[in-house]
This record gives sequence, C-alpha cells and structure tokens, in this order.
Amino acid sequence: MIKVLIVDDSPTTAKYLAEIFTSDPEFSVIGIAHDGIEGIRMAREMRPDIISMDFNMPDLNGIAATRKIMSTCPTPIVIVSSLYDKYAIAMSFKSLEAGALAILPTPPSRISPEFPQRKQELLKTFKAMAEVKVIRRIAPAPALLPTASAMASAAMPVVSAREIRLIAIGASTGGPQVIHDILSHLPTSFWVPIVIVQHITPGFEEGLATWLDQTTGFSVSVAANNESLKDGHVYLAPQGVHLEVTRNKSILLVPGPPVHCACPSISRFFRSVARSYGSASIGVILTGMGTDGAAELKLMRNAGATTIAQDRESSIVHGMPGEAIKLDGACHVLPGNSIAAMICLLIPFGIKRQKTKETTS
Repeated sequence: MIKVLIVDDSPTTAKYLAEIFTSDPEFSVIGIAHDGIEGIRMAREMRPDIISMDFNMPDLNGIAATRKIMSTCPTPIVIVSSLYDKYAIAMSFKSLEAGALAILPTPPSRISPEFPQRKQELLKTFKAMAEVKVIRRIAPAPALLPTASAMASAAMPVVSAREIRLIAIGASTGGPQVIHDILSHLPTSFWVPIVIVQHITPGFEEGLATWLDQTTGFSVSVAANNESLKDGHVYLAPQGVHLEVTRNKSILLVPGPPVHCACPSISRFFRSVARSYGSASIGVILTGMGTDGAAELKLMRNAGATTIAQDRESSIVHGMPGEAIKLDGACHVLPGNSIAAMICLLIPFGIKRQKTKETTS
C-alpha cells in the first residue's frame, strides 16, 4: 500500500485528488494538509511514502515547503498543479531544484475526454516515484568529472570533436532536472546545437523551455517546423508531433501515431539523428520509464556517434537508459552530474559563442 499525503490549499482539489488515489487499491490517502506549513508538520509526523504537493499556496508555497521537507524528512514529492500559464509553470519547475521529482497537471474533470489518460498518468507516475530513494537535500550536487573507469568503458574510439555538429538528448520521468544540470555546467563558449525530446504533459513544454532559458544561461525555445539549427541554441520538442532533424541543419515536425506510447518519440528522433548526422553527433539518453529511444541509441552508436546513458544510481527511473545499456547502445554510462563534463571532453571550446544571459536562481 502506497501512503499518500496531499498538500493543497483548495479543499475541492484535495478531495478530488483523494478520490482519484483511493480509486486505485494500491494507494491509501493518510492525510490532507491545507497549506505548506501544515504539510511540513504532517510529513514529519505521518511519514508518507509520497507527497502530492500544490505549487501555489498562501504563506508557504510548494517550492519552500518542498525545500523544507527535503532538508528535514526527505520524502518523494510530486508537484500537482492546475497552473497552465507558461510563466507560472516555469516558476513551478523551480520546485525540481528544491528536490521535487516531477511536475504534473491536476487531471481535468471527469467529463473531459482526457480524464482517463490524465488519471492513469498521475497514478502511474506516483507509483514509480514512491519507489525512489530520496536523500536529505541541502545543496545541489556539484558537477563531477567522469572517472577513469567510465572513460575506459568506451568500446569505440571517441569521435574527433571538430566533427560534432549536434547534441541529441532524450529524456522522460525525472529528465528536466538532469537536463537543467547538464546545460548549467556546459561552458559559455559552447557552440554546438542541442536538441531535446523530453516526454512531458502537453502544454508544459513552454514552461519547461522558459525555466531552462531563465536559469541555465542558454537560449532555449520550443522548436518550430522547418526551423534552422543555430549554434549554441537549445531546442525542446513540442508535444503531439514527432521531431526529426535533417542533414541541412533544420528541424522537421511530423505528425504521426505515438511510438512506444510517446509523441514526440525519442526513437524517431534518434533514428533521424543517426541517419542525418551519424558520427558527427553525440546521443544522450536520460532517466525515464519504458524503452523509448533505447534501440535507436544503439543505432546511433552503430552509425559512429558517441553515446551516453545515465547510470542506475542517479536515474529516478532507469527504464530507458537501462534498456539502452542492455542493448550495448552506450559508449559511456555516467551519473547525471558527470554528463556535461564528458561532453566537454569530447568537444574543444573556443570563443565562437558567448552567453549573454545572466543565470538566475
């Protein structure tokens, strides 16, 4: 039985979430807190397996409450919010920096055609996050240099850095914080375009792009169809269409059915990278449920790309990277906070690009 504590200042929303959780026999709602301060107290006293945390609350918002809980009684926390404005969503992503594991929208009303899917997404995410072993969170972990053993794990020769023309990243559950860490630790002179397919609830990609844009020093935007890849820019795939890249450095947004239950699909993205860039690319597969992108990371490696998979210890869910490792698709298996350093070892940096943004906290 998964014991859930709900923290939400809206009695109506809290009751609605409780009904959703208790509709599944694997969950038990052990308490409802109506503000962040009460949520901290109940987390300490009741020791839930997982917390559903609202973002916008009076007196103490979800970020502050998350930070306090993670520093005193570490517990898996998922932000569940009804925010839909991209700037408000971008602010909610700051809770990941405080230690939250994921951000989900409050499911729509039961009469909505999207209700069954959103309900199942919420329950599936909470089941996965309840298994995560969180630790006391005081300060963010520093970026680490890859170890000698990790470097030696590459069975293929490292591609000459001057040939690298694209960084391709695929991520799902737990991915936003790792992506944030990677971008934050790349140098100001980084000039290679970065394209990211992150599984996320439709409508939240704009907020994710805004958060990354405001806090990493990179220019980050949601990709547009036929957009040309610019040096040193980060592109985030929109939801509901597949993203592919072409040999002439442009982005294609292609409609089509989901692949591995995902649209955009990391598999379809990585396949286009292998076809269009081959050895001139670096492929990275991060934490996430399922197998999306795993076989295609192997395809990229076979095409000469340098490939990286996140290790089990640092992954919130090791499904996708774990499958890629089993298929021998990864040249390097690294903790999330070593991936930026590895990329830096693969690419020489000069003065082609200078960041103009100031990093904010």
